Amino acid sequence: MILKIIIAVAVLIAAALIFAATRPGTIRVQRSIEINAPPENVFALINDFHNWSLWAPQDREDATMERTFSGSASGSGSGAGAVSEWASKGSAGQGKMSITESEPPRRVAIQVDFVKPFAAHNVNEFLLEPVGSSTKVTWTMQGRNLFFMKLMSIFVNMDRVMGRHFESGLNNLKAVAEK
Repeated sequence: MILKIIIAVAVLIAAALIFAATRPGTIRVQRSIEINAPPENVFALINDFHNWSLWAPQDREDATMERTFSGSASGSGSGAGAVSEWASKGSAGQGKMSITESEPPRRVAIQVDFVKPFAAHNVNEFLLEPVGSSTKVTWTMQGRNLFFMKLMSIFVNMDRVMGRHFESGLNNLKAVAEK
């Protein structure tokens, strides 16, 4: 009887691992919001890492997070070449963000490299489109779907979980930009 239970559990685990292996190799999360502010104002909040503490969920929710800034010609933490590294004892983990492309006031592309809680590499892109006197901001993240994330996605809707993070950030960005 115990042997049958062990075999059944092993079969279930093997089936879950095999199913996870068939999940897509990339992950993509995208959310948008309309902000009642001109693109230039919104762009300044995204394009300068010093401003992220005003709106980025990980900066606002993790009091242990510490950032350093480097890169770009002025070392200002702003525009293409700007780098921000962070370390946290909380949920934000540890990693580095680099602005790889900056097209004022319409687009910012950021390479994000996580070190902790696990190594992961993705690209975040912010597109800003004028809509009358407002700005539609679309935040997209694309990256490799790591095996453990594929396994988690069997039980948890990763788009919904990660999407909440983006929605929170976009709502914060809206509140700051509309002040």
